[in-house]
Amino acid sequence: MSNLNPAKTAGAASVATMRDVAARAGTSVSAVSLVLNGKGGVSDRRRSAILQAIEEIGYVHVQRPREAARKLTVGLVMEAISPEAAKDGFMAQVVSGVEQGLREHGMRMLLQLCRVGDDPIRDLASMSGGGLDGVILANGGDVDGDVVRRVVRSSIPVVLLENYLEDDASTHAVTADNFTAGHLSTSHLLDLGHRRIGMLLGSRRYVSLRDRMYGYQAALSDAGLTPDPGLMPRQEPGDVLKGYRQTVQLLALSEPPTAIYAVSDKSAFGAYQAIAEAGLRIPEDISIVATDDVHQSQLMSPPLTTYHIPTFDLGRAAARTMRFLIERSEDSAGEVVSPARTALLGSLIVRGSTRKL
Repeated sequence: MSNLNPAKTAGAASVATMRDVAARAGTSVSAVSLVLNGKGGVSDRRRSAILQAIEEIGYVHVQRPREAARKLTVGLVMEAISPEAAKDGFMAQVVSGVEQGLREHGMRMLLQLCRVGDDPIRDLASMSGGGLDGVILANGGDVDGDVVRRVVRSSIPVVLLENYLEDDASTHAVTADNFTAGHLSTSHLLDLGHRRIGMLLGSRRYVSLRDRMYGYQAALSDAGLTPDPGLMPRQEPGDVLKGYRQTVQLLALSEPPTAIYAVSDKSAFGAYQAIAEAGLRIPEDISIVATDDVHQSQLMSPPLTTYHIPTFDLGRAAARTMRFLIERSEDSAGEVVSPARTALLGSLIVRGSTRKL
């Protein structure tokens, strides 16, 4: 490789980037950024390797006028959601929390909607001009384990948001306590005297929804009840009105449930329609509790009892974790920060959709 400075070579085919420096030094782009901007958090050994790589490939760090340092850039990757799924505002609140949190720490956010087969790192690097300092991967779905592992292998700081790898605890994650959401919601129905409690399951592609199911099952077991698969109809892929078909199935049983735990408010909305069409009333004939506490839940008739998920705070917490990783990606001994999973607690909001049996 030539030692000539690309910025001083007429007709140069390309200009070296921070990613080139990181590859040459065998370190992360964030570590290169910290060195270039005179920040701490990088060991002397790594700092020397980065400075040597800069000299060898002739990298030129250009700062904008009146700007002391390049603004750190963090990519937020989430699956592309349908207009129907976007209506409840759940992910919009999460995204808003991430953006606000990054802004508070002097960073900017690039949003990348991921579809099957996409390469988030390549796409984000293209948008950022190569100056990508970290990636937040949100909510699962198309952002599956393969995508997560591919991004982690890039050696850039990664935070999982409302998602984690069940078979790998090596990546930082920020989630709601979805197990507690399922457990407390089901326990609320048990405390009201219900014993035959159905559940509207969600897609198994989302670890958050699986954890809510585990909480439901654990609450039943704690009460001495055996979870009944017949009371847990699967969600059909592609159903626009989630929860509707599942509730129809539950109401058609020879012994229908007296109460339902819906894995999400959206599924509960579908249940409301199915129950009304069956000529039944909520909560007089059947009680419903859900999880999320989106704005529409309090506007239902009757208002929906639901477990509040702190969506905005989830986003801000992920941003704080990312800032910590960027600043402390390596300590003075060159050791990486030990991974951790942070779970934010919510609370059960009791409204008019549940009553004593």
